[in-house]
Amino acid sequence: MKRVLSAALFAIALCASLFATGGTERPFVSPVFGEHMVLQRGKPNRIWGWTQPGAEVRVEIAGQTAKATAAADGRWQAEFTPPPAGGPYTLKIDGPQHVELGDILVGDVWLCGGQSNMEFSLRGARDGEAEVAAANHPGIRFFRVPTKSAYGPVAVPTGEWKVCAPEIFPMWGGGSAVAYYFARKVHAETGVPIGLIQSAVGGTPAECWMTPETLKRMPEFGPALAEIERFKARGEPEYGNFISHWYDEFDRGQKEEWGKETLDDSAWKPTTLKSAFADLGVPETPAIVWLRREIELPDPLPAGMAKVLLGVVEKMDTVHINGRWVGASSWVENPRVYPIGPDVLRPGKNTVVIRVLKTKPDGGFNTPAGDLKIVLGDGSSVALEGAWKGIVSVDARAPHPMPLAYENYPTMPSVLYQGMLRPLAPLALTGALWYQGEANQFKAQQYRTLLPAMITDWRTAFGQGDFPFYIVSLPAFMQRQAEPPSTADGWTQIREIQMEIGRSVRAAGTIITVDTGDADNIHPTEKVPVGERLALLALKNVYGRDVVTAGPTFAKLEALPGALRIHYTDTDGGLVVKGDKLGEFAVAGADRTWHWAEARVEGDTVVVSSPEVPEPIAVRYAWQANPLATLYNAAGLPAAPFRSDNW
Repeated sequence: MKRVLSAALFAIALCASLFATGGTERPFVSPVFGEHMVLQRGKPNRIWGWTQPGAEVRVEIAGQTAKATAAADGRWQAEFTPPPAGGPYTLKIDGPQHVELGDILVGDVWLCGGQSNMEFSLRGARDGEAEVAAANHPGIRFFRVPTKSAYGPVAVPTGEWKVCAPEIFPMWGGGSAVAYYFARKVHAETGVPIGLIQSAVGGTPAECWMTPETLKRMPEFGPALAEIERFKARGEPEYGNFISHWYDEFDRGQKEEWGKETLDDSAWKPTTLKSAFADLGVPETPAIVWLRREIELPDPLPAGMAKVLLGVVEKMDTVHINGRWVGASSWVENPRVYPIGPDVLRPGKNTVVIRVLKTKPDGGFNTPAGDLKIVLGDGSSVALEGAWKGIVSVDARAPHPMPLAYENYPTMPSVLYQGMLRPLAPLALTGALWYQGEANQFKAQQYRTLLPAMITDWRTAFGQGDFPFYIVSLPAFMQRQAEPPSTADGWTQIREIQMEIGRSVRAAGTIITVDTGDADNIHPTEKVPVGERLALLALKNVYGRDVVTAGPTFAKLEALPGALRIHYTDTDGGLVVKGDKLGEFAVAGADRTWHWAEARVEGDTVVVSSPEVPEPIAVRYAWQANPLATLYNAAGLPAAPFRSDNW
């Protein structure tokens, strides 16, 4: 990228920029425009930046030009028609500064949002090392938006465009596996350059990605939005979560740095890891306790990586050794295993400090004391059971009630919309891919309102009408239930809502992934089917390809003597059974008691019955968090879970 600017003009531009933004410098060209980017083909593109008010700015690409005049706040925006798909092109922006952006492609831009399964890097996916080694695709470009929580609108995004190559896929913070597999298939089928804007953060609920204006119309978000305004008015850090503000306000141990090695702990009381909350007078109350002890390590220390094993902890913990931070976890990372960095341990005496927040009466350390240890590089271990000293830093009693939520990552309403989505608009797009829902499972029915409203927020922000919005329904997760559940868990409810929204919201679609997943891992590594099924939706609806996009989908129910016939659509090529037999169907009669059913394929229908239900009136298929997917169509796509009842 070339930037040419005279000293005089630079001074004028900088002063004007500072004037326009209240002392915060904003760039001449928004960083979402950069070398190696993909511009959206086939529709007007808007480009913007900041300079002195009233300045003229001229944009040129492939002989086409557009002009703009900076407004009173210094922001300028020009609109131009892009050249034909392909490239590379050079984009030139002239005004008080001169900028040239090279290696620009024109193709289709897809916004990739959600939580950790969208964020999940290609290197961590199944066969990740081999996939990364082969990931040389100059026609695919990534723009990854770093995590940024904000309590008010952010104008300038961070990030940069990168050509798809092995080096952009580190284990953490790399290009999304799902987005990559989507783009690889679409690009291979169409030859159109694909730009992927990855704006996703693990653990985040849908409300993080919505406007405050929309959420203000939902009374349940009133207290959270008011609390954000309180933090904002006080100029507090924009953590994006409530617990960090609570720590700042009430956790005396954090303020006084109780994790340091040298500390007067004469007021601390004798205790053990397992009995600490009871010994310190807070057996039932949510509280933070700090625990200290000295351990003796051999001389010389064994070579190799040492680690701390704390087992299962409720809710959160932080570990310091010899005054050095070693590790910390929130509620999802169990059991706790923290690698100990080099030069932290030493022969002889070592000071270990553990800070623990519990939120339930049975919280704290939930693993047998004998399993809590430090494992040295040679596999030998030092037990952490036995005598400790402890003190309560804060408990959930007046004047310091517990925060609105405990998560220590961004979960506040609107904070990621403000910090990571709003700064990208109104960039020209083809559509959006969305892999999320896990964080909303505990208030699943609320998602029925949230997700359509969020889609509207995004479409409004980018101002390009009802662009395609493709949703990943949740994969299989948690332990399978041996008997048909009478009520749906939150995971199953979210999956149903995602399918409904894919059908009911204009230009939306949902892919089924119930045949993928991992009972013990919320982050399944099998990402190829996810990305490629999203690609099928795009290939059919955007690129006009004649492809099958869905597996067998429930159409209607027909009553038979002692049985039910299920009629399906999307049976392309016929119904196919995978596994030992067709299963995962349950039927119920008027008593609404569910029993597993015998099932058989008859043409494009399935007939189900059970000797325990002589007069069945309702049927369900794959109606639990981790079902066995047994029914497919000849295109290899799984049948969608469904229920015929509304009980």
